[in-house]
Amino acid sequence: LFGVTTAWIVSRYEFFGKAWLEWMLVLPAAMPAYIVAYTYTDFFEYAGPVQGLWRYIWGYQSALDYHFPEVRSLGGAILLMGAVLYPYVYITTRTAFYLTSRRLFEAAQMAGGNMFTSIALPLARPAIVAGVALAMMEVVSDFGTVEYFAIDTLTLGVFNVWLGMNNIVAASRIALMAFVLVLALLALELWGRRGHRFNHQSTLAGGVPSVQVRKMKAVGLALICLVPILLGFIIPFLILINAALLGGQEAVTSYFFKAVGNTVLAAFLGSVVIISITLVIAIIAHYKSGTIGQGMALMGASGYAVPGTILALGILGCVIGVNAFFKAINSSLVLGSILGSLPVLIFAYLVRFQAVGYGALKAGISRIPPNSMPASQVMGYRFLPTVVRVISPQLKASILAGLLLVFVDIMKELPMTLLLRPFNFETLATLTYQFASDEALEEAALPALMIVIVGIIPVIIINKTLVAKNKIGAK
Repeated sequence: LFGVTTAWIVSRYEFFGKAWLEWMLVLPAAMPAYIVAYTYTDFFEYAGPVQGLWRYIWGYQSALDYHFPEVRSLGGAILLMGAVLYPYVYITTRTAFYLTSRRLFEAAQMAGGNMFTSIALPLARPAIVAGVALAMMEVVSDFGTVEYFAIDTLTLGVFNVWLGMNNIVAASRIALMAFVLVLALLALELWGRRGHRFNHQSTLAGGVPSVQVRKMKAVGLALICLVPILLGFIIPFLILINAALLGGQEAVTSYFFKAVGNTVLAAFLGSVVIISITLVIAIIAHYKSGTIGQGMALMGASGYAVPGTILALGILGCVIGVNAFFKAINSSLVLGSILGSLPVLIFAYLVRFQAVGYGALKAGISRIPPNSMPASQVMGYRFLPTVVRVISPQLKASILAGLLLVFVDIMKELPMTLLLRPFNFETLATLTYQFASDEALEEAALPALMIVIVGIIPVIIINKTLVAKNKIGAK
């Protein structure tokens, strides 16, 4: 609802402030869902400012005098997570609208049909499904929101059964059910699209014909676009700033600076390791291994589709298996001490976020002229020198973008870090979670703000990339 509606408005209509809204509509992607859950709970609770103002206006004396919707509920989680995750759908759908041939829209207009329902929506269906699938993966893997709202989901079940009941077998079964659920939903959509074609043979792109609107209609369209921005970014961001200014930071200062150091260390090491390994994989898959290698590279990047708690469980089993292997060879080679260590956490980040780095590097490699490698080899350079001297310099921008994207994703990551981090190793995400769990929003505000502010960096990168793609598509 949020993503498709706003994508159609900014694609179809021209009005004052549209350029600002196009950029702002991507901002909620910088706001982790669990931080939004913490802020809104404090804002809408009985002692919060909203209910306090409501009682003052109507003269109510207690909660028995009126009914106020409960934020910490399934409905509240659906609304808040939708307001944070809609940019996945907005980005893919907006791009699809821009890349659709203008002739199709003009033909529908001449025939008296509705351009949105007859052309735009049906042809954008694969893009919408791709965005919904990404959002669905995020919802299934969410831990902080559902744990704070006390909503029983499969991901929370893995966490509670594993740590609360110390039953790793039952946790593994729940994890398998969650993974099968995601695959089943994706397979259902693929089955529904069988036999349909979503492309057009015309070489004319140009996207949706734009219409200039003014006065009340322009105001109404702008307000519709502002609703998800307010819910997903502006209101939570202002609440965090207010909570940080209220005080309570003296008690968290020492913890905060230590958490900043740990976060930077883990995110820097993780992003460097991920981009280094992914760079090798992407280059080999593109230039050396053919279709099979490219398929294996995609399989290696599939960890992003698996919830963090489930990956943590699998990584723990992997480490235990490697430990048993070395123990069988030589009893003195036991690696049990690496459990709950920084190398295991970095390995977990590699499995989880390899897809992010691979996507950035694959996009960069696809823009390199295909004759670069053969031309270099004709001049006498072998594969490795060509990669170092010709290919890698052309990937500097993609490498930097991948590093930033992975760095921010690691900063925001909560469930795997919470389960696999070393003893007494707090990051900004885990520190925010710890204070929010203790109902101390003032103390949680500062680390949460740091996560959000740094998270705006990839949003800017995504928006610039989106604008560039749309300009190319319009041509």
